[in-house]
Amino acid sequence: MKMPTLEIPKSRWIRFSRAHPWLVGIVVSILVIIIIFDWSWLRRPLESYISNKTQRTFTIADLDVKLGRRPTIVLEDLVFANSDWGKPEPMATAKKLEFSVSLRDLFEGKFYLPRVALTDARILMERLKDQRKNWTLSDPADTSPSRFRIGALSVNNGHLEYFDYGIPFAIKVDANTFDPAVQDKVKDAEAKPENTRYSARFKFAGKYRDASFAGNALTGEVMSFQGTGVPFPLKGNLVAGTTKLDIEGTVADAANISGIDVDLRIAGQTMANLYPFLLLPLPASPPYDLRGHLILKGNKYTLENLNGIIGETDVHGQAAYEEREPRPLLTAELHSNLINMADLGPLVGVKTKASMGKPKTTQAETSTQAEAAAAERRQNVERILPAGSFEGSRLQAIDAEVTLEAKKLKAPTDLPFGNMRAVLKLHDAVLKLEPLELGFAGGTIISQVTLDARQPIIKASVQTDVRRLQLAQLMPENPTFAKAAGTVGGKIDLRGAGNSIADMAAKSDGNLSAVVAGGRISNLQDALSGLQGGKALQVLMRGDQDIAVRCGGVAFDVKAGKGTASVFVIDTEQTQITGEGGFDFDQERLDMTIEPKPKKPGILSLRTPIRVHGSFRNPEMTLEKGPLVLRGGAALALALINPLAALIPLIETGPGVDTDCKELLMPPRSRK
Repeated sequence: MKMPTLEIPKSRWIRFSRAHPWLVGIVVSILVIIIIFDWSWLRRPLESYISNKTQRTFTIADLDVKLGRRPTIVLEDLVFANSDWGKPEPMATAKKLEFSVSLRDLFEGKFYLPRVALTDARILMERLKDQRKNWTLSDPADTSPSRFRIGALSVNNGHLEYFDYGIPFAIKVDANTFDPAVQDKVKDAEAKPENTRYSARFKFAGKYRDASFAGNALTGEVMSFQGTGVPFPLKGNLVAGTTKLDIEGTVADAANISGIDVDLRIAGQTMANLYPFLLLPLPASPPYDLRGHLILKGNKYTLENLNGIIGETDVHGQAAYEEREPRPLLTAELHSNLINMADLGPLVGVKTKASMGKPKTTQAETSTQAEAAAAERRQNVERILPAGSFEGSRLQAIDAEVTLEAKKLKAPTDLPFGNMRAVLKLHDAVLKLEPLELGFAGGTIISQVTLDARQPIIKASVQTDVRRLQLAQLMPENPTFAKAAGTVGGKIDLRGAGNSIADMAAKSDGNLSAVVAGGRISNLQDALSGLQGGKALQVLMRGDQDIAVRCGGVAFDVKAGKGTASVFVIDTEQTQITGEGGFDFDQERLDMTIEPKPKKPGILSLRTPIRVHGSFRNPEMTLEKGPLVLRGGAALALALINPLAALIPLIETGPGVDTDCKELLMPPRSRK
């Protein structure tokens, strides 16, 4: 583009030159000086001025200036020292630096370079925890936003190193311009930059917090660095361990990103590996693949149109991440057609087959015997309580408000789960699930869970209401037990401390209770539970029939992880079954004695308590030998006298009585 010229009529110019010969001489002299002026004469004054202004050494081997509306300055063999608080090597070196300057922006106190061309350049950028930046060219202690902006950038063999010690973050970038048109436009300071195509290629590697990464990127002609808000096109990929990220869209200000509008895809082996990048306490999930549209406005990241899978679990919805003090805030509204609980199990410490292996932790690898015992407990596959540790520090790093709804849950053991709805709130290191609703066995399980991670040992509380579960759906493969099914309800109220579910349960206090009503049971099963041989023979001869289960209920008081039965009774039309004993969450063992009491006299009865004991995973059932020996011995002694008398000890006099079901089924708080 040519600069406009002022045309003066020849006659007027002659009259002016005759009237003011001295002024014409001055103008002509200035033009001649500008044309023949050797700008390198200003090299020393420029070096001195910049060095004094920035308190850093600045040297160049040659200086040239091309005048115009946007003057173009050419520097050769440039060396610009770093801040005194930075690394010892120079902040910038270049065999050749050519750039144009916007005079209009300069008069407004801004420093805008419409075109920059670098050859064999090395740039070092550093930012301290107190936000001081080595590229701020005013007072070294100035922490105000930079007014420096670059337009079209052409790089021939460039290398950039950027360090942010506050995050911490470090990156090394090798850059080259591959579009010849950009090289040509750099020579034309008046050319208008385009921002619609890729013209520069970058190869980078670095470390963000404790995670290493590497990748490639393509950008357009316009590339802003800081405090401008000017977007430039970006297409790239990043690999961090097993995590892969692909993006395409626009980004503003490469040195301190102020705007993002990109489509992204992120995939990896486990979401837990994202923690160093996002500071989100994500679970050790199975492989995942997520896509969405990411937008950054101000200090808020928004992820729209989220779609993807985590293992077999599909995820849809939207999320937002907002930088704020004292902690960032994560919000999300998520939906799923199917959630495989095995995919999300590690969130609560549930071991999967992939995570199980030969135990590797010994007491020698821990500081105390207690720690070794805890490690062994976590690795013991015979246990069923999740022993994976929660990391309380992660709950301290962020606040969150998340809702999740699922149409169907899939359990590893084919348990009859239905839908799910969860509302999670995490504020000031206190996580609350209020509520966690699960459709289960035709009924509903509603829980309120609190984890308080403000101290090294997490405090937990769980309140759960179990409503109208159908036992027939719990045991559909067993016709006998299916007949015994009824409606079940219950309550759980536990409080404990520990950094895993297993540890919390082992130290918990509270109570557990459950009731059953409206069921039916096989007459033969009822007879065998009371070990009434005569009744069983009658049933076998005339055929099995069902009898009603009037009601049943159990309640346990829990103290320091040990539960003791305060109520244990199952009442049918013909038998009352009572029990006593308890369980130990720490050892994951139970020891209960169940005693059937027929309500009517019968013969061939070997009524004796049944002992249920062993581990939670593999309980055993045995008969109490004492009562059997006494009855068997009496029968044998009488048989020696009279064979018919042998039946007398086996006659059941029917001590069982009807249970007050109304009282039993009354809510615990309503009982006297």
